[in-house]
Amino acid sequence: MSLSIRSSAFAEGEPVLRRHTGDGEDLSPPLAWEGLPEGTQELVLVCDDPDAPTPQPWVHWLIYGLPADVTELPEGIPAEGEISEPVTARQGKNSWPSGRTVGYRGPAPPPGHGTHHYHFRLYALSEWLGLAAGIDRSALERALQGKVLATTEVVGTYER
Repeated sequence: MSLSIRSSAFAEGEPVLRRHTGDGEDLSPPLAWEGLPEGTQELVLVCDDPDAPTPQPWVHWLIYGLPADVTELPEGIPAEGEISEPVTARQGKNSWPSGRTVGYRGPAPPPGHGTHHYHFRLYALSEWLGLAAGIDRSALERALQGKVLATTEVVGTYER
């Protein structure tokens, strides 16, 4: 079995439920996965929007330090750097310049900009990273180098 991820909040390539967007309750969507490769030590999840009118994909969520025995994230993970419930993990910076800059921020594309695609990408890692809370995407990407055993993603869409 190969690594796969899914959400009950949206099907692959389909719209993300409004409650998980900036126009709704802005709750992180539920996600579940299976098929972790043998030797997985840590899981990392990145959600970004490559359709954003910015030089780099817009980061919506960085969550890392997830133990390999975690098989799902329930809806509404608290937007805090260090979390211990409902799972133990750390969260990094999203791309928002103000307000809630750590943890999940849902789809909120510019009105009239067309359909945006939100990639929820799961990484299975061969070793524990031990990263501090609040890091940015570039620091996370540097830490991932040479440690990724497998990756998978599910893509949701949203348009204003």
